[in-house]
Amino acid sequence: MAYDIAVVGATGNVGREMLNILFERRFPIKRIVALASRKSIGTECSFGDDILKTKDLDTFDFDGFDIALFAIGADATKKYAKKATEKNCFVIDNSSLYRYHPDIPLIVPEVNPADINQINKTKIAANPNCSTAQLVVALKPLHDRATIKRVVVSTYQSVSGSGKEAMDELWSQTKGMYVPGQEVEPKVYPKQIAFNVIPHIDVFMDDGQTKEEWKMVAETKKILDKKIKLTATCVRVPVFVGHSESVNIEFEEFLDEEEARAILRESPGIMIVDKRENGGYMTPSECAGDYATFISRIRQDSTIENGLNLWCVSDNLRKGAALNAVQIAELLGARILKKA
Repeated sequence: MAYDIAVVGATGNVGREMLNILFERRFPIKRIVALASRKSIGTECSFGDDILKTKDLDTFDFDGFDIALFAIGADATKKYAKKATEKNCFVIDNSSLYRYHPDIPLIVPEVNPADINQINKTKIAANPNCSTAQLVVALKPLHDRATIKRVVVSTYQSVSGSGKEAMDELWSQTKGMYVPGQEVEPKVYPKQIAFNVIPHIDVFMDDGQTKEEWKMVAETKKILDKKIKLTATCVRVPVFVGHSESVNIEFEEFLDEEEARAILRESPGIMIVDKRENGGYMTPSECAGDYATFISRIRQDSTIENGLNLWCVSDNLRKGAALNAVQIAELLGARILKKA
């Protein structure tokens, strides 16, 4: 069965990746349209060997379309998702708008695929935050085996998570460091990002957390298990694509590092690169363009009774956004639309 697909926000980083991944995974498509704001009408987007010219989202009629993949901000999504669902088109949303809505499933297909059945209530499914998506892929199989009590995670998040303007700022600041008189002041970020790290992603909350850190807590609980305690420190680093995470896990039961490594090796969406030698681990530059969540540096934590440490790396534009959305669409096709 083939489907009529709309990609909303097709000219952005994530929207373009959605088009690439739909083609790469040979998603069954009868008709596909690229949508964007009025200022981007006519912009060309690649879909395999074909070129799609973007159409005006504001005037687009979703009637007859099966699935719309949204890669626009929360405010725009609030307006246009309703237009899509009113025409019986299912929406898979990459913004934060619907992630915490009790009637809308928040899905990472390797972790909670059965939650797709909840989509019939609202015709909307939400994509999690990029940092959460790769984390729960790593945690799920370990939680099934030994039950996770607490997670301490520090993230090292690339600038592509903030959009094209942030990538341009990193590039311009980096060049400006070597050319006198061409220094670039921060605009996207509160401080210089080139040759620097910024322990601040999203807005600060009253308790001292940033919103990004709060998202990881709330989303892990919703996707995986509400009983898990999690604390996060989220840091922006001068990397173009690819998020990294240092993860400390405390379990209810003892889990040997060798067993953990074997479990993760057989788990969906995960690749193990874990040799105790120079270069025997993955870095963000190596994961860019890949589907997998890569796990390295698996080792026992001797400071607690049942603890493990690991290093987790993934392409945030793919698994953290576009790939996960397409995987949700695949679930939707297999479990909901095929039965309709």
